[in-house]
Amino acid sequence: MPVLAVSFARWAPLAAIALSVLSFDAAALSKRDAAAVDTLNQRMAAAEQRYREALVKAGNAEPGAIEQSNAAIEDMEDVVAACMKQKGCQLNDQMAAFKRLLKLNADAEAAGDADWEDDGDPMDPDPDHADDVGLAADVPEAARAASLLDDRGHRFDRMVQYNPAVQAGIRRWLTDMRPSLMDSYENYEYLRQTMWPSFERAGLPEALLFGIMAKESNGKVHATSRAGAAGPMQFMYATGKRFGLGDDGSGFDTRYDPRAAAEASAAYLNERLGQLNHSIEMSLAAYNGGEGRALRVYQGSGGRGFWDADVYNQFPAETRDYVPMVIAAAWLFLHPKQYGLHFPRVRTRPDQLKLEKPASIYELTICLGNGGTRDGFMRVLRNLNPRYQADSWLPAGTTLRATAQIAGLYNRHCVHGARAELARQLVMSNPAAAVVSVGAATPITGGPTVTPMAAGPTTVATGVATPAARPREHRAVRGDTLVSIAQRYSCDAKVLARANGLKAPRYAIHQGQRLKLEGCAK
Repeated sequence: MPVLAVSFARWAPLAAIALSVLSFDAAALSKRDAAAVDTLNQRMAAAEQRYREALVKAGNAEPGAIEQSNAAIEDMEDVVAACMKQKGCQLNDQMAAFKRLLKLNADAEAAGDADWEDDGDPMDPDPDHADDVGLAADVPEAARAASLLDDRGHRFDRMVQYNPAVQAGIRRWLTDMRPSLMDSYENYEYLRQTMWPSFERAGLPEALLFGIMAKESNGKVHATSRAGAAGPMQFMYATGKRFGLGDDGSGFDTRYDPRAAAEASAAYLNERLGQLNHSIEMSLAAYNGGEGRALRVYQGSGGRGFWDADVYNQFPAETRDYVPMVIAAAWLFLHPKQYGLHFPRVRTRPDQLKLEKPASIYELTICLGNGGTRDGFMRVLRNLNPRYQADSWLPAGTTLRATAQIAGLYNRHCVHGARAELARQLVMSNPAAAVVSVGAATPITGGPTVTPMAAGPTTVATGVATPAARPREHRAVRGDTLVSIAQRYSCDAKVLARANGLKAPRYAIHQGQRLKLEGCAK
């Protein structure tokens, strides 16, 4: 918990002064002084307790932990300052509280580093999984959720078979597919508070949610497949519609909404589990290979399990690969330490970001920078705001779901300053403008020939260029988007989209398409 421990640095000078002050003889104190000393001791004890509670909250990434810790330290400072003025107050006793809290921080940091030395049995659960990889962060009732990982999360281990096919899947996730596994985990951490409650309410293991999402989409909310599956949980249109997903009336397909997709996925899995004797393997086979096929195979085999040869061989190769890969990802989610797997800590405390000026997610990604992450924040912003395409023009006042870190970086780098201007310049650049047509080539006879680019036709009488006529349409070139065209001609993107029949959320434009420039200033 280094962020809390840092707060103690300002105490070094005060501690030196305190240790140099002589104590008074308690027996010589008046009742008034004795009562004042007792009050100071009680205030110090209360402040210490508040700091300890803040340390626990910080470990769970609960909002307000840092503020509570700072307030507790300020109370301690006030007590020490008062103690130095109060006859009979023992500064050594007051400073002992700080020694205890400094040791508490040091022990917490050492424990965090030492935990990864463990090489346990892969069949044993990781009892401190939530503390090591931050799974309890930024969700309602974080402490309760963390305890559930111990109490219920490892039920998954008893609900599936750990066999050579699963081991082969683990091998693949830990080798050539390791980058995909790590990306899936980071993406899931930002989405966890949105998706996990649906599985928790349905009584389904969180590891199952992670395993399916990792295999289906790597946690990319806008993922689509050639077969037509869409969203983080990859629902086909017809299946999604049956479970409440689809067009919400605004043109947005809720298969891309992580909350709705998780809720539908939990309902779908519980329906399959009810039909297939609560077998996760058979339910996963239905998820990938079709519920009708899975039910026919199950009933035709007399209720045998997925790993029975007669059952296994009736599923296509894709499904035979899918089932152990999902289980393997879920297994690693529950047992990272035993495989030397250190999932990254992600700063996911939720916050809202209100745009002070028009922008796109592309522009925000540039001005936000990396913020200590490997890949920056485009995927995070897109996942948290699935209704918007990366290049969609978002007007000032738009509220985006974000994290506290992103909101802080936005205020620092995206509202004013050089980086904000650079980001705007980059997103407004039009590659087609780099190619200039100057007419037919003329032979060089002497010096260089300069061909002026007139703003409009030149009048015969004056030789002065007249203002160029306002264009009535734009012919799209490669690289054009609705946002770039709107920016170029100072249009309202929504008016432009309506005038040309472009539908949300993609606003797709093809090369050569002629667009009416309605609602444009130039």
